[in-house]
Amino acid sequence: MRIGVVGCGKISGIYFKNLTQLPQTQVVRCADLDVERAKASAERFGVPAAGSVEDLLADPDVELVVNLTIPAAHVEVGLAAISAGKHVYGEKPLALTAAAGRRLLTAADQAGVRVGSAPDTFLGAGVQTVRALLDEGAIGTPLSGAVFMLSPGHERWHPQPDFYYQAGGGPLFDMGPYYLTALVNLLGPVAAVSAVATRGFPVRHTPQGRAIPVEVPTHVNAVLEFAGGATVTAVFSFDVPASTIPHGIEIYGSTGTVVLDDPNHFGGPVLVRGRDDAGWREEPLRTPWSADSRGIGVAEMVAAIEAGRDHRASEALALHVLDTMETIHVAAERGTRLPVESAAARPAPFTTF
Repeated sequence: MRIGVVGCGKISGIYFKNLTQLPQTQVVRCADLDVERAKASAERFGVPAAGSVEDLLADPDVELVVNLTIPAAHVEVGLAAISAGKHVYGEKPLALTAAAGRRLLTAADQAGVRVGSAPDTFLGAGVQTVRALLDEGAIGTPLSGAVFMLSPGHERWHPQPDFYYQAGGGPLFDMGPYYLTALVNLLGPVAAVSAVATRGFPVRHTPQGRAIPVEVPTHVNAVLEFAGGATVTAVFSFDVPASTIPHGIEIYGSTGTVVLDDPNHFGGPVLVRGRDDAGWREEPLRTPWSADSRGIGVAEMVAAIEAGRDHRASEALALHVLDTMETIHVAAERGTRLPVESAAARPAPFTTF
């Protein structure tokens, strides 16, 4: 399928690299608000055409738009692509609000095109190995779990970090999709949440001393109640200068525990320990997708469209994750437990194309 990439910023490089190698995907055009940046990306990665977003959307050769813009532009660009009759696969989150996400999906349904969304890291070897272990009953019935994403914030490394502290940013909306998408794939939909959220600093500063006003919570503690009965405690923070707790997910079952490495990565290690085991064992990864395979969700979506089946990095999954994150923020503001209105089925396991 012929693909047009909108947004040639920092994350685009790995998409360009992988989409030239994954099956059934061909990047034919790229675009950016900075047309010169788009042209530079086209030259670097061998993309035949580059220019403005308007030119890309008007190009009849582009069948699917990969939207790598900042979160605030996800819906605007997505709706424009849908209006042009093109499928859309966007970076996370799907939208800034669940209501906006629903508008996007309604437009796609009416136009007869598909919407997919990052993250696709849950299709990687790490999460899929844990999924196989859970489905095999390796730790019995999943009862509870813990998630940790503790960092000092992105202004230390990102050249333009402002949007991480605006609506659609913060540790929950920025990093939460990796963890929540993995958890829904492993445990099913989230039924209810409760939370506490704080803002450690009203203003952040880049290494060069430039001030960045903070508009969103930067430390979030949430309790997730899954429809299947498990509960997970999750902490997402941009306020932690250092920690001994690694990024990752632990799931505690009736007969054992499984530990997954950072779900922002595609690989492992995956550790398992039974209730009576003397120690941890590292589980061999069950699929080959352990390197940075961003774009695999696009390729899987293309394969699904051509086969006439549902794609795994789906609009329903992305909307449920977005709805869960939004509900966490609202629950923290109100100081109460709230149900999550949407739901999404666990995607089918994935091994390879």
